[in-house]
Amino acid sequence: MLDIAVIIASTGNGRLGGTVGRWFLGQAGLRDDLNLDVIDLGQTPLPPLQPTRSGHTGDETRRLATRIGDADGFVVITPEYNHGYPAALKLAIDSVRHEWAAKPVGFVSYGGRSGGLRAVEQLRLVFAELHVVSLRDTVSFHRAHGQFDEAGEPAEPDGANGAAKVMLDQLVWWGTTLREARAARPYTI
Repeated sequence: MLDIAVIIASTGNGRLGGTVGRWFLGQAGLRDDLNLDVIDLGQTPLPPLQPTRSGHTGDETRRLATRIGDADGFVVITPEYNHGYPAALKLAIDSVRHEWAAKPVGFVSYGGRSGGLRAVEQLRLVFAELHVVSLRDTVSFHRAHGQFDEAGEPAEPDGANGAAKVMLDQLVWWGTTLREARAARPYTI
């Protein structure tokens, strides 16, 4: 079993991230090879923007670092805001350093015409700097507000569910491979 942290990046009122997150967690929950830890940034206390006067960043940072450190891989569910990703996600990523390294990340994105893919492209650069392996295949919802019915299911479930399966299969392969490699020879940055 792989321990996967699912990070839901949206924090605003009336956010679609909850709907997309519930759908994705339903897909991931069908698998018997994953343990999921949901880190919903709209519900998770984030570290302060600045360290405290003593130089410590506080309990929020330690809790987040522990959860990231315990994970074998990650799935980031993100909207696209102004051709980028949410500030809360940047804060969460930058609050942790070494715990990200030598692990895979997959993306579920949503937005307007681009389906959040511009946010994903920026995240690939950020995660590369942290020594995270980003998966090639993603799940994206273009014009996302019209892509889910009243029950929170995708309008085109075969395509969305198929894309989720491909991405999760890759996540399991990379997560297993990198976990075994870290155990055999610790990765240092």
